[in-house]
Amino acid sequence: MNTLIAIIGLGILCLLFEIFDARKAIIPVVVIGLLAVLGLDISEYNAAPQFYYNNMIVVSKFSSAFSGLFIILTIFLVSLGHKFYEGNQTKISDFIAIKIFLLAGAVAMVSFGNLAMFFLGIEVLSIALYVLASSNRLSIKSNEAGLKYFLMGSFASGILLFGICLIYGAMGSFDIVEISELSRSAELPIWFPIGIVLIFIGMLFKIAAVPFHFWAPDVYEGSPALTTALMSTLAKVVAIATLYKLVKTMNADISPAFQLIIVIVSIASMTVGNIMALRQINVKRMLAFSGISHAGFMLMTLLSTEKSSGTLLYYTSAYALAGIAAFTVILYVCKTRENEDLTNFHGLGKNNPLMAAILTASLLSMAGIPIFGGFFAKLFLFTQTIQAGFIVLVVIAVINSIISVGYYFKLILAMYTKEPNEAKTPTSRIYYAVAVIAIVLNIALGFFPSFVLDLL
Repeated sequence: MNTLIAIIGLGILCLLFEIFDARKAIIPVVVIGLLAVLGLDISEYNAAPQFYYNNMIVVSKFSSAFSGLFIILTIFLVSLGHKFYEGNQTKISDFIAIKIFLLAGAVAMVSFGNLAMFFLGIEVLSIALYVLASSNRLSIKSNEAGLKYFLMGSFASGILLFGICLIYGAMGSFDIVEISELSRSAELPIWFPIGIVLIFIGMLFKIAAVPFHFWAPDVYEGSPALTTALMSTLAKVVAIATLYKLVKTMNADISPAFQLIIVIVSIASMTVGNIMALRQINVKRMLAFSGISHAGFMLMTLLSTEKSSGTLLYYTSAYALAGIAAFTVILYVCKTRENEDLTNFHGLGKNNPLMAAILTASLLSMAGIPIFGGFFAKLFLFTQTIQAGFIVLVVIAVINSIISVGYYFKLILAMYTKEPNEAKTPTSRIYYAVAVIAIVLNIALGFFPSFVLDLL
């Protein structure tokens, strides 16, 4: 709870910096503030579970561990804003404040003990994303992305809210512990399972899983690159962690029918995402379909029973850190260009070997190649899923991992086998720092997996 209050206070402080015309101090102060909030979150992790406002907010090891990941990702994203918003300093306080308030919504989404707080958190996060997606008002693509995301997201929120209403009508409570206990009774009103299905559909939209993925490629391509990085990493990780908590808390004993739905959605997301990614020439669209396939992998954690929360934390950490490193390189390469096509990356290995190496490492991690965190994430995930009895699903997941190598290597080959289109451009130290730190943390996860797995 103290973490959430501190984040909101930091967001308000950003707006005050604008009033006092101290824009240059915003990013350094926010980064320092987020590091302090991270320390506060660690202290809450080590404490006993705490309940606030009649169980509206529950601070547990699960919420604190994922909140820590969200804070680390936000530090990276805010740091990148220093260079990204260089030509738009007059509004930097707005952009950074929105990201901080988005973080508050993210923390609320994994700390809820009540469906009302869950919906409040998801709307805070969603509205911030709608604004950021359309934040480049001079770009038609950005305007289209913001409008498309807003319309599709509004429908998803309506479906999700309708599901919450049906569950309340069936149970007479918004408290997830009460709902979980009542759901074990012999007779349940028909609208309770309908409500669960509607909430599941709403959350599948948020993680961009098939068949609710159609918005992702267009929104990712049209949004400013830094916003796409946020959607691909922080927003996706928040949504899958929240879905995991909802399913495991409200419906601990997953029925065979619901397991079958998860398996079908997981297979469809992995397969459609990877096959469609093979055809892309725009790197942001390619990573959008890559994110859809990774959503399918992450859904597999819902099928496991023992210590699957630790596996989910590890997988999301490895995926998000690789995503941050990859998008940092994309920001560097495409900062002065009109698009993010593959041709922009031709000869990057010659022009900037370090950035090319970082992007290569990020893509190899996403593909699940040793020694990176992504390989061990898939290894632990597949092992748990086999133990749960879903061997066919793991076989399909391995095949999809092999398919993904095709489009990741298409970008890698473009960097090392093609001639550069332009002369080398200077690179900001911030881009170097963020990219190097993110990929080093990803590799460290591979060498020390127990550090994350044992947190939950």
